[in-house]
Formats: sequence, C-alpha cells, structure tokens
Amino acid sequence: MIKKTMSQSDKCLEKKGVRPTSMRLLVFQHLSISKAARTLTDIENALERADRTTIFRTLKTFEQKGIVHQIDDGSGITKYALCEEGCNCELEQDLHLHFHCNNCTETVCLTEYKIPYINLPHGYVAESANLVLKGFCNKCSGQ
Repeated sequence: MIKKTMSQSDKCLEKKGVRPTSMRLLVFQHLSISKAARTLTDIENALERADRTTIFRTLKTFEQKGIVHQIDDGSGITKYALCEEGCNCELEQDLHLHFHCNNCTETVCLTEYKIPYINLPHGYVAESANLVLKGFCNKCSGQ
C-alpha cells in the first residue's frame, strides 16, 4: 500500500474545512502563485480544461470558508485573492488596502497596509468595506 503525503495546499484547504478535490487544489494553487487578484475568466483560461461553473462554485466555497476574498476594483469584474494566514475577513480586524493599476489593470492586495477600524454613528451597521487605491503600480510607474 502506497501512503500519500498531504501537500501544503491539501493542508490549507482541510484546515479551513474544505475537502481538497482536484479542482479545488488547482484553483488554490493558481491563486497562491498569482501576485495579483484574478478574475473567474483569468482562472478559467489558466486551467485549460476546467468547467467555468465548477471554478465559480469553488471560488464561492473558498469565499464562504475564508480562503479567498472578493475585490471590487471598479472595473465591473469581480476579482479574487487568497486571504493571508490568520485572516477571517472581519471588518473590525482584517481590512487592508487594494491597489488597481490604471495601466496594466492588475489589482493587488496590500495586506501590510491595514485600514483602521471606523466607528460609525449609532444605528449604522457595516457589512463590508473595500478600499481601492488607483494609479500606477511599481512596474508601470517607472520608479
């Protein structure tokens, strides 16, 4: 009997309560090597024989389990990025900046730049927040 060792990807998914199917592992690995947030179409194109619906369901499962978060960068197309270690995507503690490059159109998480908690007036309840800075990334700015 051959004993299969678990990869890092397997471990990360199982730690979040997600069964590591082949497609889930492919999507997770694609996102983990991507420096920029990816659209559903980006992922579909990278995984040649993958079914779009299966990829979408995988992303939704990952989002529900806190493995990825959505980014609305104003382009009209939802992008996805892996959550950092220890993230639970809560408004009070895990908000960070995103940067959208007007030239190459890549959107990246700037996880080291946290957004401070904002005290809202009594009766207001925030459900989500998204702060996207727009300009030119380090590759496109020439600096």
